[in-house]
Amino acid sequence: MSYNPDKHHRRSIRLKGYDYGQAGAYYVTICCYQRQCLLGEIVDGVMHPNLIGATVEAVWNNLPHHFPFIELDAFVLMPNHVHGIIIINENENNVDNQELLASKSTSKNSLSNGTKSGSLGAIIQNFKSTATRRVNRLNRSSGTLWQRDYYEEIIRNEKAYENIRHYILENPLNCNEDEEYLINKSPIL
Repeated sequence: MSYNPDKHHRRSIRLKGYDYGQAGAYYVTICCYQRQCLLGEIVDGVMHPNLIGATVEAVWNNLPHHFPFIELDAFVLMPNHVHGIIIINENENNVDNQELLASKSTSKNSLSNGTKSGSLGAIIQNFKSTATRRVNRLNRSSGTLWQRDYYEEIIRNEKAYENIRHYILENPLNCNEDEEYLINKSPIL
C-alpha cells in the first residue's frame, strides 16, 4: 500500500508549541501493544511482574544512566501498561525561549525534523526501544511490545503532582475498575 497523505496521517497529541525538552515534571503512560497483559498480574491489589515486567522495570530504572539530567519519581508497572513521572532538570539540551525564537527565525522548522535530543520524546523513545529489544532477546523473538505513541501530561503545580503521584501508587489497588485490564486479563505470554 502506498502512502496517501489524505488517509495516512498522524495527529500529534502533544501541546502545540511546547518544548518538551525544557525542565519540568512529566507524567507518562505507556501501553502494551493491543493492551495485552504482558507484564505480569495483579493479585489482591499487588502487582506481580513476570520476567517481561521485571525487564521493563529495570529498563525504566536505568533511564537516568542514559539521561543524567533526569530524575525518576513515582512509577508503577501494571499488567498492560506503565505509569511514571519523569523530571527533566536544567541541562545543556534545554533551550530557553529566546534561543528558541532566534533559531526559528534563522532556520525554519529546525525542531520539526525528528525527536529533539534530551526531550521527553527522546527519553520515551529510548525506553520503548530498549525494553522491546531486551524482551525480544529474552523471548528469542521479534515483535512489538508497545502501542505507538504514549500519553503525557505536563505537571504544572504541586497539587497536580500530588494527585498524579497518588494515582500512580494506588493504581494496582484500582485495577478492577480498569475495563481494558479486565478484558485482556489472561496473559498472552
